[in-house]
Amino acid sequence: MSIPAPNLRSSRSELAICSAVHLILPNPRGFCAGVRMAIDVVDRVIGLFPGEQVYVYHEIVHNKHVVSRFKDQGVIFVEDVEDVPRGKIVVFSAHGISPQVRSLAKERGLTAIDATCPLVTKVHAEAIRYARQGYQILLIGHRNHQEVAGTFGEAPDSTQIVQSPEDIPTLSIKDPNRVVYLTQTTLSTDDAQIVIDALRKAFPNIKEPPSSDICYATTNRQHAVRQLAPECDVVIVIGSQNSSNSVRLTEISGNLGTPGYLIDDVSEVNWAWFKTGKERVLVTAGASAPEDLVAKVCRTLLERFGGTIEQREIFDEDVEFAPPGLLRKIMEKRGIDSAAGGFSFTAPAITHDLYGGTPLTISATSNQTSTHT
Repeated sequence: MSIPAPNLRSSRSELAICSAVHLILPNPRGFCAGVRMAIDVVDRVIGLFPGEQVYVYHEIVHNKHVVSRFKDQGVIFVEDVEDVPRGKIVVFSAHGISPQVRSLAKERGLTAIDATCPLVTKVHAEAIRYARQGYQILLIGHRNHQEVAGTFGEAPDSTQIVQSPEDIPTLSIKDPNRVVYLTQTTLSTDDAQIVIDALRKAFPNIKEPPSSDICYATTNRQHAVRQLAPECDVVIVIGSQNSSNSVRLTEISGNLGTPGYLIDDVSEVNWAWFKTGKERVLVTAGASAPEDLVAKVCRTLLERFGGTIEQREIFDEDVEFAPPGLLRKIMEKRGIDSAAGGFSFTAPAITHDLYGGTPLTISATSNQTSTHT
């Protein structure tokens, strides 16, 4: 993956007078199991169908470096299934799709491999179930987000989208005792709670999902920022602007009084963020950002200022997802053991060569193991 070189706007003598930043890397950060699964699905499809054109419906995940890497391998990304030639291979992105998209892919005879995150699939199943039970569904999320579009498509006649408390007076409710709320999986827990509280005030008997729809990875990464940002001078979040969960991390930091900056890679670091060169810097990443981008930021900061790295263990994520059903069948037909093909998440190892330093300490704060298959 090619990363542009940083624009160092100072001389070597100027760099020498700056020293001793303290970088804090939280675990977890970056790729979650769902993102890892989606990326690995595309990688495996490319390997299973050499010489054949592979299409992906929407960006596989919301990160420009991930998408660019696949484009370099010949993958074509489309925003309309009708742009995929009949009979070809298409991978559905991690954000989920509506039944209408699935039906259109079938009509066109596409080999459709579904890389939807299983936690998004859970919300889809809830929408279907509650609609069949006669509930009106209030879907909390961003109207134009692909995940929300997919969930809405499962029960369009029963679903209304709520982006903020200001939307509540405009809702058309038939029976306030037969209302349920669901949420987009990548929302800020703080923002979602504001809307949930407002809905409960408007509809005291509103039903909630059996468990939170906001995914474990989003929650854990937000909790890490919420816990660590107050002790830092600067928070850097690696992620793309269209990554909802990455944007939320910077918002949480700002709400806590620590400036947070969202960057795609090290080329977007602004040295004006560092007034003394001795700042405590939290470096984290949204759930769709590759770890090599985190490493490059750390290495560049340490090369410029010198300093140390501390790794904080906030949650222990032990997560594995099985490959999608059709992919398993294709693997089995080709004599590949699909049972050994699960997609797992493991915390990255920090090395001096990649990060510019090794952790001085590993501070175990709290542990939570989340497993999904």
